[in-house]
Amino acid sequence: MTADAWRVLIVGAGPTGLSLAIELGSRGVSCLVIERNDRVGYAPRAKTTNVRTRTHLRRWGIADQLAAVSPFGVGYPSDVTFVTRLAGPALATIRNASSCAPMRSALYPEHGQWVPQYKLEEVLRSHAATLEAVEFRFSTEFVDASQDEVGVSATLRDRHNGAEQQVVADFLVGADGARSAVRDLIGASMDGQYGLSRNYNIVFRAPGLSDAHRHGPASMYWQVNPDVPSLIGPMDRDDVWFFMPTRLKDGFAISDADAADLIRRATGIDLDYTILSRDEWVASSLIADRYRAGRILLAGDACHLHPPFGGYGMNMGVSDAVDLGWKLAAFVQGWGGSALLDSYEAERRPVHQQVIAEAQANHAILSNDFWQDGLEDASPEAAAARKAVGHRITDEKSREFHTLGTVLGLCYTSSPIVVTDGSGAETGGPGEQGYIASSRPGCLAPHAWRADGRSLYDLFGAGFTLLHHAGAEISAALAEADAGGVSIAGVAIESDDERELYPKRLTLIRPDQHVAWRGEQWRPGLLGEVTGWGRRTEAHEPAAGGLQGWLAQ
Repeated sequence: MTADAWRVLIVGAGPTGLSLAIELGSRGVSCLVIERNDRVGYAPRAKTTNVRTRTHLRRWGIADQLAAVSPFGVGYPSDVTFVTRLAGPALATIRNASSCAPMRSALYPEHGQWVPQYKLEEVLRSHAATLEAVEFRFSTEFVDASQDEVGVSATLRDRHNGAEQQVVADFLVGADGARSAVRDLIGASMDGQYGLSRNYNIVFRAPGLSDAHRHGPASMYWQVNPDVPSLIGPMDRDDVWFFMPTRLKDGFAISDADAADLIRRATGIDLDYTILSRDEWVASSLIADRYRAGRILLAGDACHLHPPFGGYGMNMGVSDAVDLGWKLAAFVQGWGGSALLDSYEAERRPVHQQVIAEAQANHAILSNDFWQDGLEDASPEAAAARKAVGHRITDEKSREFHTLGTVLGLCYTSSPIVVTDGSGAETGGPGEQGYIASSRPGCLAPHAWRADGRSLYDLFGAGFTLLHHAGAEISAALAEADAGGVSIAGVAIESDDERELYPKRLTLIRPDQHVAWRGEQWRPGLLGEVTGWGRRTEAHEPAAGGLQGWLAQ
């Protein structure tokens, strides 16, 4: 066996692995992505690409490409309609789920998008394939790996002919999903609650279904009935739909014929239902007890699993990749210290715990929880009952579909590479759906539109960005960055709105658009702290003169 050498070996070409490849490849870091399947896009599960993920795509220059592959156009209503069944009466509608409406918002530069995950994966793969530093090997499975202080040696197997090959890399990242072999390799265990419910994901074709009900277009219909409580909605062109019966009893198996019958019973509409795929899945709330062992790390579903209510899972994996990607790039390129690697779990695990709690709360209230006898009757009493249930649905489920507080509001409050300033949560700035923009360290940099129509984010550099008020001194910061080989783009605050969002004279933004530090004047040595070299009072081993020997100590 011959050995090929890479900076990073990525196991898994789902959204997490593909995003990591783009983040690394865009920075010139060589990476090999292996995938046991022969292509991306097998699992037609996630359908919500939220505003944060689409903002990452904007930074990579491919947000418009994702919009172009939307099956029904980005203007298709992203409403969630609750009905007793498609053929039955309506109960409530929650508008603009996941902020997918194509309208400009002060809070983010890219709206969410209702699009099948397999289309997102193909957009990501196509872009990653254009990056010279990225190579793919499909139909290739991970077998085993060992590591020492300088790198990782992995054994891979060609699934067509069984031939094994050896690959060496500086780092290995397991983005290989819920049944992660890489997680098993490092001995990490998943803690939490397994088996909150049993569910099926069924994809089918039903010509005429859109016209066979009177509820109008929506991205999802929650069916509240005692027969087959479920979720259903359009997924792709050519009358392709998804159907998800929820909270099935143990031992309940579904054949293609069973699936078609369940859809008829759930919808009350008798059509020719052709089953395209079906798979059982178990809703769980689990998190790995560790995300890293030396040079081997975990990302995405390999280290956190939660019920898919709120649309967090796939999107959280993409943000894992962004957080880990720039840090790995900084480390292997010599301008980032070892604390960057430590910060990955320190930052991501607490926000994963918050999101798991949110998703589990959403999962606790499903469609069958709103049913009451007589809800489908044609009587004044039934109409009053439906109205009351509709109010309850709006009160109890709106938070699941209006998620900006979670999507944009997660802060890295205990990160070793964030320099805190003692400030608490801010109450100023624009707020919507539970989100309050804040420039305190650790939080996502507040977004703003400029008078010329540009997003403030579009001015951020590929490295760090130093936002500064008029008259603020930034030459010391730029000189320190130049000496340490760190890229910093200086961007002047222009408007009153920007000054309100960024009240300090200086605000340092990380490559992932989170705030690293803010203050009134630059402090010597600050750059070393936010790039993982530690505080000057701490012992440190400058690797090969990295950050110029920690600025010569």
